[in-house]
Amino acid sequence: METPSTPEGTPTEVQLIEQSEEFAALRRAFRGFVFPVTAGFLLWYLLYVLLSSYAHDFMAIKLFGAVNMALLLGLLQFASTFGIAAWYARYANRHLDPKATAIREGAAAANPREAGA
Repeated sequence: METPSTPEGTPTEVQLIEQSEEFAALRRAFRGFVFPVTAGFLLWYLLYVLLSSYAHDFMAIKLFGAVNMALLLGLLQFASTFGIAAWYARYANRHLDPKATAIREGAAAANPREAGA
């Protein structure tokens, strides 16, 4: 697939999209979700590691049967990972995908010969 050559200094279609306010809003929406959720999960994971390393008595508390606090918190790490993935999918479907579709359709309308390719 060949890309058409442009004179030096003329922005390409991709550069125009990246410079648009719609694309900036999409990036803000993405970062507004991903950065805080990632920081929260990393803190939760760090708490688990620190408790495992330094709070042996707390992590050894028997909850029921052979299940202790360490096992429960470890399983909650997996549960929170899947929960965050589901949360992100829902967020993306509601907030990111409509914005990305609008950008894509706007670019296709601006360049109709590329839309069929």
